[in-house]
Amino acid sequence: MHEEMLNSLAVHCPYCSTAFDLLVDASQGSHQTWEDCPRCCAPIQVRVEVAAADGESVEVTLGRDDEVV
Repeated sequence: MHEEMLNSLAVHCPYCSTAFDLLVDASQGSHQTWEDCPRCCAPIQVRVEVAAADGESVEVTLGRDDEVV
């Protein structure tokens, strides 16, 4: 993990709508992972897309555990 590649994004839980900051590691390239909501503890799918051109532009998609993201 490269600390300079960490992005802090303000997101909302897809279950309870709680706002929280999500740290995303762009040094891993595009990937999928899971995070638990800090309030309701529900499992959140996190899909991270890193632009190949610059390696820094990050798009994050969140979804419930029963959704395809």
